[in-house]
Amino acid sequence: MARGDQLGRQWQMIQHLIRATDGVGAAELAHRLGCHVRTVYRDLEALQVGGFPIYNDQRDGRNRWALLDTFEDQVPIPLSPRELFALYFSKSLLTPLKTTFFYDALETFFKKLRATLKPPQLAYLEDISRTFQTGFEPYRDYGANRAALELITAAAMQKRCVRIDYAAMGRKTRSQRMVAPYKIWHFRGSIYLVGFCHLRQDVRIFALNRIQAVEKTEEAFEVPESFDATAFMGGGFGVFAGKPVRLRIWFAEKIAGYIEERIWHPGQTIQRNPDGSIVYEARAALTAETRAWVLGWGAGARVLAPKGFADELQSEAERMVARYRGC
Repeated sequence: MARGDQLGRQWQMIQHLIRATDGVGAAELAHRLGCHVRTVYRDLEALQVGGFPIYNDQRDGRNRWALLDTFEDQVPIPLSPRELFALYFSKSLLTPLKTTFFYDALETFFKKLRATLKPPQLAYLEDISRTFQTGFEPYRDYGANRAALELITAAAMQKRCVRIDYAAMGRKTRSQRMVAPYKIWHFRGSIYLVGFCHLRQDVRIFALNRIQAVEKTEEAFEVPESFDATAFMGGGFGVFAGKPVRLRIWFAEKIAGYIEERIWHPGQTIQRNPDGSIVYEARAALTAETRAWVLGWGAGARVLAPKGFADELQSEAERMVARYRGC
């Protein structure tokens, strides 16, 4: 059995136990989870060993399983000041997820955490909030997509395909897809589903906000060992995928410092020139986002290779000049 299947099933089992205020029988759990009752008993034992406060009680001559009422009020681990700081700081970094259940769970966690802290620890937490602040970055409001995100997340953990109605950007019609959800990807304030599309017979990226409807199916899948998520999602300067090519860009001295101080792309290299300029190189897909990144540096950047990409940006720059002449 794949480890992912077991973890997904146990996660689903915990959700059933949380919702079952009067407890639930092992046979009923087996039916809901689609597994043998012996598997349910093994999972219940494993969760108890793992520290979950699961107990069983006889009611009407039957064993029923439940979680202790205090389960959702527990803070299971002590935190050092440094760990507390890291957690608190991570909350501000996750502001783009504010309208999702991920952020709601984090908010609840911090409320419970604050309730358990002593006055000196609370004072330390207040010092953190006064000392550190993260800047605003544009992000999407996913309030209308909460249920879809939760369902897709559950399907990904349980290794089950989803059926989605998808409205691609610029298209007036929707297409129905069967997708194996490999990854939930958060990138630059947006959330994406990365998975194998049965319609296109390829791994594709779907914007969560464009998923109009979603349904979890019972069709199982396994993520191929050959699938490298980091390589797949890091092949360009953004979300749009494409065939990576050797990209070489010259940056003027006044821009060079800004380029050198950040990692813009995995595997990038930078060559410094005697006059202070640099040549930036990476294997990247030539997408709309790559084009916008280069053009964003204005006259301080010039594409050296590939030539076709340089010609394309030159034409774009000439169109921009023509528009400004008409102002």
